[in-house]
Amino acid sequence: MHIGLLRHILFIDIETVPEKESYEELDQETKVFWDKKAQMLSYGKTNLEDDNLYDRAGIYAEFGKIICISVGYIVPKKDKWEVRIKSFYGYNEKELLKQIIPLFDKEFGFTHLCAHNGKEFDFPYLCRRMIKHGIQLPRILNISGLKPWEISHFDTLEMWKFGDYKHYTSLALLAHMFGIEDSKSDMDGSMVSKVYYKEGNLEKIAEYCNKDVYTLIRVFLHMKQVKTPENTEYVFLK
Repeated sequence: MHIGLLRHILFIDIETVPEKESYEELDQETKVFWDKKAQMLSYGKTNLEDDNLYDRAGIYAEFGKIICISVGYIVPKKDKWEVRIKSFYGYNEKELLKQIIPLFDKEFGFTHLCAHNGKEFDFPYLCRRMIKHGIQLPRILNISGLKPWEISHFDTLEMWKFGDYKHYTSLALLAHMFGIEDSKSDMDGSMVSKVYYKEGNLEKIAEYCNKDVYTLIRVFLHMKQVKTPENTEYVFLK
């Protein structure tokens, strides 16, 4: 990979939760739609009284919302590289999404996006929630109608599949295999909703998301066989 391209990649990770804390808080019409979704998720089982699967609502853009977006980018200098990581988070999803729109403008120089499972989750989720709030899609995300070679998205999961469409590998497993330290020992994705609704600790979620981007960047560089200077500095911006 040409080193010059690295400075034009925006690495990204999002954290999502159900739009309402519990199934009981949904309005009646939304409950009907979720029940249909849950029926599909339960592989045809008809009794959902004990488990309506609502804890999984956050991964579906129709029933969930974004609460944190962490981004990172590389500044490769001649004698020292700097990797800058920053999180955007809040309770108002529309305002949160509007905060990151400027990052996709040409003035920042990002021509590519990268996420783990980004093509199946992060990128379409961002688009769907932006459309929900009436936010115009940035060009780099608006890929409708484009040919595959016209889409400037990297996906470390897709890179690892090597054409094997049925294979899934977590970012944490890739990091472990490559000898990259696990940045998520105190939290995992299943805890995000609880930390958000029960603890109200957005800062903890942002720290978790930031570390995910840190791991993503290191995994991407390893897979692209890019050797970084030993004094590469990772900076977590406020």
